[in-house]
Amino acid sequence: MTRSSASRPCARDRIMAAASELFYKEGVHSVGIDRIIAESGVAKMSLYNHFKSKDALIAAWLDEQHHSWREWFQAAIARHAAASGESPLLAIFDALREWIEKPNFRGCAFINSAVELVDAEHPGYQITLAHQQAVADYILTLVKDANLPNPDDLANQLLILIQGATVVAMMHGCPNAAGQAKAAAAVLIESASQ
Repeated sequence: MTRSSASRPCARDRIMAAASELFYKEGVHSVGIDRIIAESGVAKMSLYNHFKSKDALIAAWLDEQHHSWREWFQAAIARHAAASGESPLLAIFDALREWIEKPNFRGCAFINSAVELVDAEHPGYQITLAHQQAVADYILTLVKDANLPNPDDLANQLLILIQGATVVAMMHGCPNAAGQAKAAAAVLIESASQ
């Protein structure tokens, strides 16, 4: 029985799904266009009708990741804060732990891509910077909502803990990196509130 065309994802969606899986798992430089074409089951012309180049596909993937990850992260923080009764500033690390414990976790797509895309003019690199700024802005909002002094400094410190825990979890397979970062964050928050 053949699937109806209505139930089959469009070519762009199949390309994005293949690129997303491959880029995240193997990196943006090591995955070629031919592999994405083969995995997505589209013709080369179809890929180039949707994305003018591999760089454009990388940028589109990172933009999609930016929106979906940010939405998930903010919702996860709110969910963990509500469930535990803790400050959203500490719930950040519960959300981080949830992400790190996912079976397909391979670090942060944005940190990984920024390392690979060394050209600051690359459109994907620009999206990684925008993503990091959006996360930093969100953390700053949470710090300000907590009415803590020196919010810029504390937000930067928490961001360093988030990024550090993410890298340590990926590179060393340390499932408790988020818990250790949470303990450090609790000390920072306590110190800031005195």
